[in-house]
Amino acid sequence: MALTVTNTNTIQLLNILNRNSAAQSTSMRQLTTGKRINVGKDDPAGMIALENLNAELRAVGASLTNNQRTDSMLTVADSAIGEISSLLGEIETLVMSSTSDANLTKSEIAANQSQIDDALTAIDRIVSTTNFNGKKLIDGSFTIQTAGVAGNSYLSNLRVFSRSQSTSDTVLTVNRVASAQVATGTFASMGGASTTRTSGSTQVVIQGSLGTATITIASAQTQAQVVSTINLAKSQTGVSAIQVAGSVSLNSTAYGTDAFVSVEVLSGGYINSTYGTATSDGSTANDIQNVSKTSGVDANITINGQNTAGDGLDIAYSANGTSMEFTLGTAFGTGNTGATTSTSFTVKASGGATFQLGTTASTRQTIGLNSLGTHMLAGGNGTQRLSELRSGEAADLNTDPASALSAVRDAIGEVASIRGRLGGFQKFQVGASIASLQAAQDGLNSAASIIGDTDYAVATANLNRETVLIQYGIQLLGVVNQQAGQILSLL
Repeated sequence: MALTVTNTNTIQLLNILNRNSAAQSTSMRQLTTGKRINVGKDDPAGMIALENLNAELRAVGASLTNNQRTDSMLTVADSAIGEISSLLGEIETLVMSSTSDANLTKSEIAANQSQIDDALTAIDRIVSTTNFNGKKLIDGSFTIQTAGVAGNSYLSNLRVFSRSQSTSDTVLTVNRVASAQVATGTFASMGGASTTRTSGSTQVVIQGSLGTATITIASAQTQAQVVSTINLAKSQTGVSAIQVAGSVSLNSTAYGTDAFVSVEVLSGGYINSTYGTATSDGSTANDIQNVSKTSGVDANITINGQNTAGDGLDIAYSANGTSMEFTLGTAFGTGNTGATTSTSFTVKASGGATFQLGTTASTRQTIGLNSLGTHMLAGGNGTQRLSELRSGEAADLNTDPASALSAVRDAIGEVASIRGRLGGFQKFQVGASIASLQAAQDGLNSAASIIGDTDYAVATANLNRETVLIQYGIQLLGVVNQQAGQILSLL
């Protein structure tokens, strides 16, 4: 082999050392930071994918935080509504114990009324003080706005639970297809004349949607007296009596298929003729007789062409992101409005509580949290507002305990519906969104880790290899220097 004095080998070795040193630096940086990609040149394509994944992770993390706050907010609202529901149960118990005033003193009824007043005050206090992060939740601040409802006698008690995310208002047209009806039955024909009277004592069991009562009708009672006796138990049974064309007719106090009338005659039932003789001669046409269970009829309507069956006069509607409940006006819902079969109102694209459930604008949902104040609860199907159960109002225990019972039961159903819808949104919308976002977060973290995180086994092996190569490269530089020394020794 020829001996020459050049720096070719030295330059080659230095270039190799520089490359190994750079690789060693990269491995050490990966081991130190825990990241496989620290600068773009480490993996350009991987860097692009990693940045996209990190952007998605940030969006998912923000959405997850939003949903967790939403869940906490709704939990606060649910707890408050649950306490209101408990108070309504207490009020119902007090009203029920006061409807039969025969075995209660005036002071006991007054004590019950005082407790009802306290419970109503407590409900209003809960409504005015329930808040989350400085925002009141159930005082009506988050009510979805509407138009065409105030002053509209064809519908009332409108509660909008959610609206679409359209920026335009939604006009809803309500068309009555079939009228709502009460359950009805003939209690006694009584000869078709108002002068007839009962013959002997009669005991009957009258059953309706509110309950059952055993009623004793004394002998020699006129139609008007029979009606009055039956109506004394109206708040207990949900069945009222009226005089119709010389007969006594029974009607349910509510509309719809859940309302019914049933009568069982336990004893007696005879009616005197206009001449004073009992019609007990085998002809029972005029007597008080059993009435098989008869039910009312629900209103049948369409809203924007969609068939919507009611519960009596109460209507529940859900379509195209809009969900609501309202009560048809009695005249409109029962068809007593002449040629009028249609009415309209508008759900505005404003109001409500809007939540971001996902990472895109299309995942926004707006729900309505209506006021649960006593002045807003009940009032459907002709019942009194809950606030009218206070002392001195139209439905206090001394004035109208029957209306008080109907009102508080209406309020209980209304609050239960609101709480159920709120719970459904919390479970199926917010809860499902949280679970989905957590799963997405796990998947994105795993993908980002695979692309961007350091594999310590590989990085450590690379570092050891590069260290060995550098060490031997340095030794080889010494060998090159020895070659030049050998040439000098020849000289």
